[in-house]
Amino acid sequence: YSDIHGYRYRLNAYRQRGRYALAMRLLNNHIPTIEELGLPDVLKDLAMEPRGLILVTGPTGSGKSTTLAAMMDHININKPCHIITLEDPIEYVHESKVSLVNQREIHHDAKGFQEALRSALREDPDVILVGEMRDHETISLALTAAETGHLVLSTLHTIGAPATIDRIIDVFPPHQQPQIRTQLAGTLKGVISQALLPRMDNTDRIACHEIMLMTDAIGNLIRENKIFQINTAIQTGMRFGMQTFEANLARLVVDQTISHATAQDITSNPELLKRLLGR
Repeated sequence: YSDIHGYRYRLNAYRQRGRYALAMRLLNNHIPTIEELGLPDVLKDLAMEPRGLILVTGPTGSGKSTTLAAMMDHININKPCHIITLEDPIEYVHESKVSLVNQREIHHDAKGFQEALRSALREDPDVILVGEMRDHETISLALTAAETGHLVLSTLHTIGAPATIDRIIDVFPPHQQPQIRTQLAGTLKGVISQALLPRMDNTDRIACHEIMLMTDAIGNLIRENKIFQINTAIQTGMRFGMQTFEANLARLVVDQTISHATAQDITSNPELLKRLLGR
């Protein structure tokens, strides 16, 4: 919904206690840059990949849409190409800059993500943003699009690269999973997992990231179904631009951006965090 002043809102009407109620969220018209969000510079390199699959993951409200919007805007500013976004709903409006941008809203411009993605593939896009991969048909189409020379960006409600890869594989029946592992190993470029944490001064929240980038070693782990070893590969892949949640948490604690208690609450590897903090 847009008002006469150009402000955009996301509205959800519902009933509770026998009455009507409304949840309203003001959408930001300004698309923040990767720098403004404090995101790692490696996301600029990922955004400029010519083809493949990039996933931004995290729980609801972790800023996935904003991170994707910043990456899409980086492409739009720096690369002449055809971008199609498929969203439910459209949160950030992208005006064409160096790129040509077309945005479609699910349930308004298309019945669903599957139909929208099939249609998009017939329109010669270079970059496709799929707001969310909700089922195995959409995931399969996204993988095929990435295989056939498109850059595909999407989101999942998972935390961490191993859980993300497992989720994708597990939505398919067992007889298809070896093929999906092979497709993922060949198309996946990176997984950015993020969470928003309260700052120590309680002014607002800051994003903490785990970044997995595809390497030959990680590709082999996916093909061989050794997903549980990916965390180790991320820990040893700092020279490629990778980082664990714990490495980012440790920096935020040392910089006194977040409290040690906050870091302990979110970490899934307290021993690694303790070692990185020297405690």
